[in-house]
Amino acid sequence: MLGSTHVSSTRNVQGLFNLFLIGAAQPSLHQKGVRLNLRRVLFRSWYYFRIGYATYLTFLLGFVSTIVTVYYLAINNIPLLKLIFPSFWLFSILAIVVGVPLAIFSGYFHFKRSQAYSSEVDIGVEANPYYYKIIPGKEKDITIPFTIASIDLSLAMAKKLGVLTLEIESEYHQAREKYVRLAKHGDYRISDASSESCKKS
Repeated sequence: MLGSTHVSSTRNVQGLFNLFLIGAAQPSLHQKGVRLNLRRVLFRSWYYFRIGYATYLTFLLGFVSTIVTVYYLAINNIPLLKLIFPSFWLFSILAIVVGVPLAIFSGYFHFKRSQAYSSEVDIGVEANPYYYKIIPGKEKDITIPFTIASIDLSLAMAKKLGVLTLEIESEYHQAREKYVRLAKHGDYRISDASSESCKKS
C-alpha cells in the first residue's frame, strides 16, 4: 500500500515537472514522452523567473520599501505626523486599508472611465502589421484557402438558386480579391500592379 502511494506521488510530481517544462499547450509532447534539453529548460525557467519577479516580487518589495521609506524618512521626523502615527505597524495597516482600495479604483478608472487604456490599444492596433498581413501557420495554410473556397461555393450556390444580385456579387468579389491578395502577397493592401513595380525597382 505504501509502495503504491509512493509511486503515485512520484508520478504526480513528475507530471507537474513535465507540465512546467513542456507546458499544457503541447499535449503531443507529453504523449510522446519528449525529453527536453537543458537549453529549453533554462529558457523556460528564465521566462517564468522574469514574469514572477516583475509581476509579484518587484511589486511586493516596492510596496514594502515605499512604506518603510515614507515612515522612517518623513513621518518619523515630523512631530505632528508622529503623533498621528506613533508606530510603524499602525501606519502600515492604514496604508494597506487605504492604498489597496485606492489602487483598485485607480485601475478601474484607467480601464473603464478614462481614455488612457483605449489610447494604448489604439496605438497597439495601429503599430501591429498583422492586422493587415497574413499570419504564418494555420491561417496561411488552412483558414485563407478555406475562406476563398467558401466564397466561391457561396457564389455558385446563390447563382444556382437565383438569389444572387449584382450588388451582392460585387461585394463577394471584392472580399475574394482581398483574400487572394492576402494569400498571394501576405498583405491585402498590396495589389498585383504594385507588387510588380516593387520587383522591377
